[in-house]
Amino acid sequence: MFTIKSFALIALLPAASAFSSSSIANTRAVGSSTALQGVNGIWNTANDFGKGKFRFYDGLDSYMKPFPDEDRELYPEMFKLPKGTYEVPLSKPCGIIFEEIEPKCGVYVADLVEGGNAYSQGVIQKGDLLVGMTAVQIAGAKWERRLIPARNFGFDLVVDAIGSNDIKWGCNNVIMLFERPDEADREEVEKFLEFFEPPADTPWKLSQ
Repeated sequence: MFTIKSFALIALLPAASAFSSSSIANTRAVGSSTALQGVNGIWNTANDFGKGKFRFYDGLDSYMKPFPDEDRELYPEMFKLPKGTYEVPLSKPCGIIFEEIEPKCGVYVADLVEGGNAYSQGVIQKGDLLVGMTAVQIAGAKWERRLIPARNFGFDLVVDAIGSNDIKWGCNNVIMLFERPDEADREEVEKFLEFFEPPADTPWKLSQ
């Protein structure tokens, strides 16, 4: 069932692995299944890239603060993590051993490095699925850190995303979103992640 290929994220990755893009074309409106609206959606394009309230993801609570109370009443499910999922901010090196489920079809936690950052936190468990993570995108002299759905990420993209969370971009951690299969409703998690899905022309989508 599983492709036997694994790696331990136990080394700091170079800043050069940050995602980059010379331009981003079209503003993406939030999908109809999660109709919550921000200013130009939550994605900045053209001259707005690197600006605004959504340019740096540092956890769900702080990220969703710009939305008004009306949205919180209409879409309460978007202001809390779905059941069976959890966010973990991790300093690098992370100390997680991932195995690829299938080539470029997601990774799961095969083990934790004893004494490592993930092990010491005591939250992540073997078998948890990586479904989201922060990554930095660079366009010229501008940059943003976003939460990116990662259910279909392969090894290389996971490593690049982790490495892009560099201190030079104001990142003192990488935030990972995990799903615990025996507790989560996958359909509910997928609906939640749609809100954070990047436009098709971003490096995260183009690299998959």
